[in-house]
Amino acid sequence: MLKAKINSFQSLGTVDGPGVRAVVFMQGCPLRCHCCHNPDSWHIEDGTEITQDELFNKIIRCKKYFGDNGGVTFSGGEPLMQSEFLCEFIEKLKKENIHTVIDTSGCILSDTAKKALSICDLVLLDCKYTNSDDYLKYTGMSYDSFLKAIEYLSSINKPIWLRQVIIPSINDNNESVNLLFKLKEKYPNVQKIELLPFRKLCAEKYKNLNIPFPFENISEATKSDIEKLYRKSHLNSR
Repeated sequence: MLKAKINSFQSLGTVDGPGVRAVVFMQGCPLRCHCCHNPDSWHIEDGTEITQDELFNKIIRCKKYFGDNGGVTFSGGEPLMQSEFLCEFIEKLKKENIHTVIDTSGCILSDTAKKALSICDLVLLDCKYTNSDDYLKYTGMSYDSFLKAIEYLSSINKPIWLRQVIIPSINDNNESVNLLFKLKEKYPNVQKIELLPFRKLCAEKYKNLNIPFPFENISEATKSDIEKLYRKSHLNSR
């Protein structure tokens, strides 16, 4: 039985999928996003090893709080780096009728990653940027990886919530957000768009790790910024 490397465990999350959820932050990520909130999750060897039984027991203790639409979300890091573990563990959760979500950038699309995506109930797909230049510049990977992921998820009709962190002066413009809504129009399995405000609560982590925070001098996005982008994009998508 495979073990996992995790960064942390949140027992009662409310912003990582529907309802109240246990959130498993998996260790390891191949991206180096300039806005990353969890730089301590990049290197898989730095994680805490946990067995399936240990993780399962943590989740079962939370189950009574899930209600009708809560469950478990695997976030990160990039959870698909440990897709073999996810495949085994999601099947274990399915036997308990626990709703499962994978929060991913879609940057890994191996056979086991595809299987994990196919058996979970919902995918939170992070569209970091909507053009190739920014995607490569600010994540270190190709926009094509995201496009391949959304195409695959569409081919299996997997429900998606499409998400993007809104970063002032980088992607906080109507053109960028309108492209997200065009993706929703193109792929019927995209159920909703979530615009998430850029925050700098992670700055202390970068300091403790003694690595530079690339977006340290960029302002946080406000609630008003997000609301304006939603309004204008909805108008333009009619």
